[in-house]
Amino acid sequence: MTEVIVSLSITAEEYLKHYQGSARSVYAQTVEGRSVRFPANILQPFVTHDGISGTFKIQFNSSNRFKGIKRL
Repeated sequence: MTEVIVSLSITAEEYLKHYQGSARSVYAQTVEGRSVRFPANILQPFVTHDGISGTFKIQFNSSNRFKGIKRL
């Protein structure tokens, strides 16, 4: 299993693009400096009126499929 840690700051307007269908993935940089892409919908539990902000640990299985996410 692979884990990555990302710090995100996404405005509510930017995340709204996911609901409108124009954004299906989030591209981010890990704290180690690697680029990572993951499904935007995994962030849904963390959306507030201001958007999404925080540091998250994202887990992927051996096939690089999303397994879990946790706010740190």
